[in-house]
Amino acid sequence: MSSPEPRPARKKSRPLVRVLRWVLLLCVVLGLAAAAAGFIVYTSVASRLPDVQSLRDVEMQEPMYVYSRDGKLIALFGEMRRYPVKIEDVPERLRQAFLATEDARFYEHSGVDYRGVARAIWLLAKTRGQERVPGGSTITQQVARQFYLSTEYSFTRKFAEMLLARKMERELTKDEIFELYLNKSFFGNRAYGVAAAAEFYFGKTLDQLDLDEMASLAAIPKFPSSGNPLSNPERARERRDDYVLARMRELGFITEDEYRRARAVEMHARPHERPVEAYAPYVAEMVRLEMEARFGGDVLTRGYHVTTTLDPEMQAAAEKAVRDGLLLYDHRHGWNKTPEQVFELAPDEDPAAVAARLRDIPAQGGLLPAIVLGTGNASAEVVLADGTRVTLDAASSRWTGKDPAALVSRGQLVRVRRVETAPKGNQPDAAPVVSWQLDQLPRAQATLVALEPDTGALRALVGGFSFAGNKFNRATQARRQPGSSFKPFIYAASFERGFNPASIVLDAPVVFRMRRGQEWRPKNSDGRFLGPMRLREALVQSRNLVSVRLLDAIGVDYARRYISHFGFEESELPPNLSIALGTPSLTPLSVARGYAAFANGGFRITPWFIDEVRDRNGNVVFKENPAIACRGCGADGGVAQSTPSHVVDGFNLGPAATATTTGEQRPEPQKLPEDAVLAPRAIDERVAYQLVSMMLDVVQRGTGAAAKVLGRPDVGGKTGSTNEHRDAWFSGFGGNVVASVWVGRDDNRSLGYREYGGRAALPIWIDFMRVALKDAPVVAYEPPPGMVQVSVSADGRLLPGGSGGIVEYIKAEDLERMETIPQFDFDEQPPEEAFDIF
Repeated sequence: MSSPEPRPARKKSRPLVRVLRWVLLLCVVLGLAAAAAGFIVYTSVASRLPDVQSLRDVEMQEPMYVYSRDGKLIALFGEMRRYPVKIEDVPERLRQAFLATEDARFYEHSGVDYRGVARAIWLLAKTRGQERVPGGSTITQQVARQFYLSTEYSFTRKFAEMLLARKMERELTKDEIFELYLNKSFFGNRAYGVAAAAEFYFGKTLDQLDLDEMASLAAIPKFPSSGNPLSNPERARERRDDYVLARMRELGFITEDEYRRARAVEMHARPHERPVEAYAPYVAEMVRLEMEARFGGDVLTRGYHVTTTLDPEMQAAAEKAVRDGLLLYDHRHGWNKTPEQVFELAPDEDPAAVAARLRDIPAQGGLLPAIVLGTGNASAEVVLADGTRVTLDAASSRWTGKDPAALVSRGQLVRVRRVETAPKGNQPDAAPVVSWQLDQLPRAQATLVALEPDTGALRALVGGFSFAGNKFNRATQARRQPGSSFKPFIYAASFERGFNPASIVLDAPVVFRMRRGQEWRPKNSDGRFLGPMRLREALVQSRNLVSVRLLDAIGVDYARRYISHFGFEESELPPNLSIALGTPSLTPLSVARGYAAFANGGFRITPWFIDEVRDRNGNVVFKENPAIACRGCGADGGVAQSTPSHVVDGFNLGPAATATTTGEQRPEPQKLPEDAVLAPRAIDERVAYQLVSMMLDVVQRGTGAAAKVLGRPDVGGKTGSTNEHRDAWFSGFGGNVVASVWVGRDDNRSLGYREYGGRAALPIWIDFMRVALKDAPVVAYEPPPGMVQVSVSADGRLLPGGSGGIVEYIKAEDLERMETIPQFDFDEQPPEEAFDIF
């Protein structure tokens, strides 16, 4: 019996099968491990994905807009230019430009382009994450990254982006995603969103764009900083023509003819800032600070629309009046021999290179910076920042009395002003004749504040010659001595104590001996003494000695308490007799507020400048309801009931009757809204009337007589000057405007010889009021209830019968005091009196 044959092949196959089993088992284990790891990564990433529903209510960062009372744009604040638009307001051709550039299959895929993702993963692995690679990101993925993810280049971030894109596609519509993309994308130069980009680069709205402009915009988001039409116009045009327009033609969005015509257009993008329609930079900055205080530090990104109380015509008049007034003052004091700046120019330096030195030097008050290239025969050649070369002839510096060659030298920074004049002859269609004037930055500064006296609404404010040159707002931040313009407050305090416009006070020498042995001898500005004077004449002529004696008679402590009712802090008022000459340090705005109490019948108003605030959706989030002055109004907004008197802090602020003692009926007061807030009474209405009457005389025949040129009987005010002419003021009222002008130097040096308030400040006030009061009705100031009409002689004595002489209105309770006034010898020069002050 034969033995079975051996099976060697089977023995050899066993090890191979065993190896294959281990390999298969290993693959299964690795697969399970990979699946587990993938599941862990997925759950880890997915669990941190945000709720995309919040994108439906997302608030894009928008700038804050500031407008005048009639809707003219004053300023736009914010790091970002952005004007969100609805997808239906985006032209179809513009949408196609972005689809062709970024994601042609956007309306077909589910949020992720897997071929592009695979390519990105391969390149990322190949470069070991050290280089940026094209990621094939869809529009949906880009939106996911812009809103929720960082710009980190990693597998984890890319995976999270894909998951979030899929989630967005499930919960948002395609149009909602596309709208978010168009509004969120960065286009360079602080422009975010396609609408802001269209305005900035082309000065157009979306529906005004041409095809080449649409393609230019679609080309920007890929390289917003280095490839936008301003930073690199060649690269921008290349991407527009060779990629965006080519892709649009390839996808059938445009025809061959449209493609060729769009390519033929030169790249014409240039900066287009949104035009400012009402220039008021100091007010705009006040609004920014106030909005941040009210609504928080992020107020500049929430799209608020702020309407102010500013009147654009008054504001323009204020800017021009301040600018012209300061230049006029400066020209009176001649050419400033100290140049603003001197540049060391190479002998062969190109004028274009010289012009480049002016890049960071702003124009101020219409004065353009220029650098002198050289001088010739009575002339000088300068170059402007834009490269324009200008020859200044002798006529350009006529105001200096010298020709330009004698005033400037090569390398000096000078200021020039462009002057346009009408051509000679009757040529209505001819272009204006352009000339250039050599000028200089004024050495002084000025402010102008204008309020509506009945409400406190700010109508105009200028804080200095140029906001570009110095952002310090002197109208609200500078504290300067008002000088004689403070005297009406002293007089008002004395009238509360029984004095009146006909009261006699000595304009005579006086010396005050103080506790430590010092002596103070106040003087009048002209050095003369006029003897006994009626207070009306003393204010009209601004006699210092009368004010000092008046304050001494009523007491400093009493005067400080009383004057604080105008809105000044009592701590701002020095506790000594010097306040009679206007030594408190006050802001021009606070002085204007104080004068408003005279013009409105004795009410303390609070200045305000923000009327309304709306959010990005047009909802009102704030509306001002100012306290208003209303003569004869009660708490219910109607006519006040007759009461014995108004008493505030122990001061009798006058009767609230409805008819004067002379039998004249008061005009019917205006009915106020139910929610109206009444301003508190600051002073007796009768005292306010007396001071208004006296300040009208200041304009008619006193230190403010230059204002008679306005031709209005309701214009009144008071000049002010301080020691060594460091400050010049004019504060006053007319129509429904109260305004205060200050002129001085930031270094507190003298303005110069005889630069009184009537010379330095009053012309600015007049130029402004000429515009502010145009077509405004004349205010008829009538004596309020509780006053009696009397006739007095030039020496203040009552005349029997009430006829003849000088007519005055006094408080009824002061009549008895007038009958016992002391008698003075008006022909005798009174001797110097001495008083001890302890």
